Amino acid sequence: MCTTCGCGNGETLIEGHMHDHARDHHHHTHGHTHDHASGRMVQVEQDILAINDRYAESNRSYFVDNSILTLNLVSSPGSGKTTLLTSTLSALKDEFPLSVIEGDQQTSQDAERIRATGVKAVQINTGKGCHLDAHMVGHAVQTLAPEEDSMLFIENVGNLVCPAAFDLGEAHKVVILSVTEGEDKPLKYPDMFHAADLMLLNKTDLLPYLDFDVDLCIGYARRVNPDIKVLQLSATKGDGMDAWMSWLRDEHQLQSGQETVVAQG
Repeated sequence: MCTTCGCGNGETLIEGHMHDHARDHHHHTHGHTHDHASGRMVQVEQDILAINDRYAESNRSYFVDNSILTLNLVSSPGSGKTTLLTSTLSALKDEFPLSVIEGDQQTSQDAERIRATGVKAVQINTGKGCHLDAHMVGHAVQTLAPEEDSMLFIENVGNLVCPAAFDLGEAHKVVILSVTEGEDKPLKYPDMFHAADLMLLNKTDLLPYLDFDVDLCIGYARRVNPDIKVLQLSATKGDGMDAWMSWLRDEHQLQSGQETVVAQG
């Protein structure tokens, strides 16, 4: 949780938005006295998540009302998440309006890679923070102004722990796992795989050179989350990308239908 992971206080920078995270109503305060009583820690964690959830519901209402399919892409560093994202954007940018919120502790390198595809992006630098939260995303959305009937991709900070606990208002968490990371990651980081609706098993072109058991990895993921959907692909070679594109198109259509139901209701 944020109370124990070492997140920074007041260090968040969002492009195009003056954001003093330390003074905001929603902040990850670490200035409190270090009371290590378990009851106190649990209460602080619950308070942080409850505040975040209120912002997440506000984000979600906005996304649904405007028919914006929003996906929270999560992974450990080095999974190929940004490469997968740029390949996805290049394939879909002529079919849908697209936008990206890019989360990193420092630098805007990944946002620049996104913009090179012709898709608009806003960078959030979290400083010492190890995840995005719903309030950061809400401010980034104000700057980004995603179009109606579009797709918004949120590339979270590389971390398989804290992002699992923080709802951003997304329709789905999508966890990307590289075959170079080891098949036991779903058991080591169960909260993330339990929270995700889809697992993308990336870098499958490297399987001939690795000792990686695909079936065992998928079995571990479904032990943690029996309902998780799994797609195997290689973002660099293009293998399996068609199935990923089909999933995105189907989810976008469902999001548009959800918006219609809400409007009629």
